Amino acid sequence: MICHFCQNKETEVIETRVSDDGLVVRRRRQCLKCEKRFTTYERVEELPILVIKRDGRREHFDREKLRKSVILPCDKTTVSSNQIEKLINDVEKELKQKDKTEIESKEIGNLVAKKLKKIDKIAYIRFAAVFKRFVDLEEFEAELKKLL
Repeated sequence: MICHFCQNKETEVIETRVSDDGLVVRRRRQCLKCEKRFTTYERVEELPILVIKRDGRREHFDREKLRKSVILPCDKTTVSSNQIEKLINDVEKELKQKDKTEIESKEIGNLVAKKLKKIDKIAYIRFAAVFKRFVDLEEFEAELKKLL
């Protein structure tokens, strides 16, 4: 690390602390030439997740948009806000763990549907009706039969 006071390339770490959430490392350094001290922060660089929409457009992953798409089918069901938040966190975590930064919206929808199916069948079928774009009653009925 270069000293920003004298531009010397030789510095030493004299103290290291990890943040409470474990995501940032704070390092106190001292220049071996001018002996001035300074602080650096180290964190993982996260690449933005791009969502590939059905029409081919790309947009940044939006956690709030995901939340809205989950809250609506869960309305007037037994699904709690804590369960919704956990589902959103789990989906986002799974997306970030993938080896790619561009993910099709269909893949995200499938993740949400799979998780909703385990939590509440009514919320799942409501979500699936919009996500899978049921055109007629037969498609809806076929999905219901899979649940039963």
